[in-house]
Amino acid sequence: MKWIELTVYTSDSGLEVVYGALSAAGMEQVALEESKGCILEFFANEKPQWDYFDPLSLSHQNGPCVKAYLADIPENNEMRTAAIKAVERLKELDLDLDLGSLEVHECILDEEDWANAWKQFYKPISVGKRLLICPSWELSSLTGKQTKGRKVLKLDPGMAFGTGAHASTQLCLEFIESKVRLGDKLLDLGCGSGILAISAILLGAQFAFCVDIDPVAIKITKDNMCLNGITSDRFAAISGNILKDEGLQKQISGKCDLVVANIVAGVIISLSENAFDYVREGGLFLCSGIIYERINEVKAAIEKAGFILVEEKHSQQDNDADTVWVALLFKRI
Repeated sequence: MKWIELTVYTSDSGLEVVYGALSAAGMEQVALEESKGCILEFFANEKPQWDYFDPLSLSHQNGPCVKAYLADIPENNEMRTAAIKAVERLKELDLDLDLGSLEVHECILDEEDWANAWKQFYKPISVGKRLLICPSWELSSLTGKQTKGRKVLKLDPGMAFGTGAHASTQLCLEFIESKVRLGDKLLDLGCGSGILAISAILLGAQFAFCVDIDPVAIKITKDNMCLNGITSDRFAAISGNILKDEGLQKQISGKCDLVVANIVAGVIISLSENAFDYVREGGLFLCSGIIYERINEVKAAIEKAGFILVEEKHSQQDNDADTVWVALLFKRI
């Protein structure tokens, strides 16, 4: 199917007015885009509440606008005409409000399978010395040279975080590769696709407990465990808020050799005291997803909880040289 995209250029103050006009004309699939300046101002004012924001994501924005979509079929011609006329009427109103140019641009879009289009860019990734992360749909293309001396971690991340491509995940995988021992018990807080827990088991861990606040992530983790031939007696995967759910906390029985949290600095700080209860004496707490600017906050909170810093790794995203990601490895005193 093809789609008609109507873009109405306005001002930040005129977005809601234009949206109202299009909605009254019957347009239900509508997106509002603020100006780059407005968004940057918001993040500047709210900076203490955010770990990371990528201004490069705004580089292609052409100004505040409202975009409306409808299927390119004869039955929608009347609605399309009504929407354009509704915008024209706005130009005649005296609202004592800057509505911008109210120019209407129209284009035809081909429908895409957004759920699967990204897969063409996700290819096998070698991490460290012993791991090869391979999308499930790329398995047939693997060569002996790629797999030689490496454990192949088959993965279909679906809608969960954790493809192995992000720097924070790779830092964790490198630590897991060097620290996991045969028979270890691991707890993955915020497991996403299950990539960290699966890698630990493939490298020798006996059991992995996987927790995520998103039920979708838990389903994907279970599917990926099965994809890698890991049976249900080697892992447990439960959805819940580990910070608030006492029942979930009690389900994590015994002390773990390694607790992993690849999330964001604010959540890791909140987890620090709980993590102490889940790590055996002499065990390790690995955390990542931390931007360099917040490293001291995280260190202070985790050390206060009873850990000592053992090692840290830094990395940079190739497409954003200003963002340094950090992974920290602590040991329980």
